[in-house]
Amino acid sequence: QVQLAESGGGSVQAGGSLRLSCVASGYIYSISCMGWFRRAPGKEREGVAAISVFEGSTGVTYYADSVKGRYTVSRDNAKNTLYLQMNNLKTEDTAMYYCALKKGACGASWMREYEYNSWGQGTQATVSS
Repeated sequence: QVQLAESGGGSVQAGGSLRLSCVASGYIYSISCMGWFRRAPGKEREGVAAISVFEGSTGVTYYADSVKGRYTVSRDNAKNTLYLQMNNLKTEDTAMYYCALKKGACGASWMREYEYNSWGQGTQATVSS
């Protein structure tokens, strides 16, 4: 069983930046997909970004169209930590952000949240105008 713990949320003004972290502990699959999802007030949870992990090395990254060019997903393998660097934040980025993990590479289905079997508790990011 994998445990995921997010941190790094907070409140910023539009145009600002935040970096979210997600520490993974417990059994880690040799090949896995680690993703970031978010749920904005009154909306369904949506995929934001994901990265494939192969035996400790990172692979292809994936992004939702709404965050491309502004968000960067990365992983520090030595620390078993996933990051989400969020730049040029907009008010519509306000949401609870969740880290998730599933077995196997990400691929085209990386946004299918039902395929992820480990989830963190979430960290809130609030962007004001």
